[in-house]
Amino acid sequence: MSEVGESSNANSSVYVKFTPYPFYAVMSKRQRKSETEAQIQTTTILHSSSVVVEFRINYKQAKHRGIDGRAIKSDPLCVGGQVWRINLYPCGPYETPGMNEDHFSIHLERQTKSETSKKPVKVMFQVLLIDKDGEPVSICSRMPPPMQRHSANYLWLASQTYMVRNFVKDGHIKFVFIITTLPDNPVPVPPSNIGKHIGTLLDGTDGKDVSFLVDGETFHAHRAVLAARSPVFQAELLGSMAEAAMPCITLHDISPATFKAMLQFIYTDVLPEDHVLGGDPAEMFELLLVAADRFALDRLKLLCAQKLWENVSLDTVGDVLACAEIYNCPELKNKCIEFVVADKNFRHVVLTESFMQLGQRFPSLIAEVREKAVSI
Repeated sequence: MSEVGESSNANSSVYVKFTPYPFYAVMSKRQRKSETEAQIQTTTILHSSSVVVEFRINYKQAKHRGIDGRAIKSDPLCVGGQVWRINLYPCGPYETPGMNEDHFSIHLERQTKSETSKKPVKVMFQVLLIDKDGEPVSICSRMPPPMQRHSANYLWLASQTYMVRNFVKDGHIKFVFIITTLPDNPVPVPPSNIGKHIGTLLDGTDGKDVSFLVDGETFHAHRAVLAARSPVFQAELLGSMAEAAMPCITLHDISPATFKAMLQFIYTDVLPEDHVLGGDPAEMFELLLVAADRFALDRLKLLCAQKLWENVSLDTVGDVLACAEIYNCPELKNKCIEFVVADKNFRHVVLTESFMQLGQRFPSLIAEVREKAVSI
């Protein structure tokens, strides 16, 4: 037992099974035995994931204490491997002391600070008040959002008038709090397969309303799908441009293999595997990056940049850097510059043919590389 606001080891009892109705009866008996005692906190451990805390407080003293925002605090409570504290504010929420003097406010605080307890915890918090006849009345039963480490949630607010009329007896008021941590077993949800479903549209013929002629090869597609994925296609296929009325559109400066790979990404949001692209993967991903830039497919562009970066070498970094510069891919450009200026790479890269050609085509880029090298 402990005086209100002080900390000490409270009496505890262990119950094998938690059954709500018998529990209320037990708490009523325990409370009646405590009528003659001073302000107390009694902690009853039900099991490792549930605990009951009973407050018996002097109403007038508690109200006076809360005017300046001070709380009546429980002892630290270990429930479900976490440390909790219940804070009762006799004069309203602690954020605005003195402004809610006509209300009681209750907050549940998760105090765990260890690095192993960063994961949010689901908890059920119940509040009961013992009425003037000694019967428990449930006034709050909530499951707040999963609580982060060292966080608090406001859970209940009640007017002083309501409390005095129904629950203050012999100058005291009795609270019962039940904290139960819940297992983290969410309803299993399969991963999204929208890409797979929409991808079947590309393989079939249903609903296709536009064709593309690419170097003698014809590809059929859906205007709405292409327009939804690419602002360039949206302007061409659904806007006021001439292509909007064309059943077949001829595309130049793109190969059938690249266009096919781009269509597959548009429908599935998945980058084709290296073996599906055929030929030299680095060359194909560079061509696909060019197409992604042309049709404003930003995610595809970055995926291609990632592939090019994963395969960059001393001999190819010049070509990759040129591609990044031409097609406005700063993420890939910065990675390549960092690769070039590294001590172990610089003296080798500057002698490669690709880097020499880079200097002839983009002298300003070479100046940028040198500036970066000097700053290291």
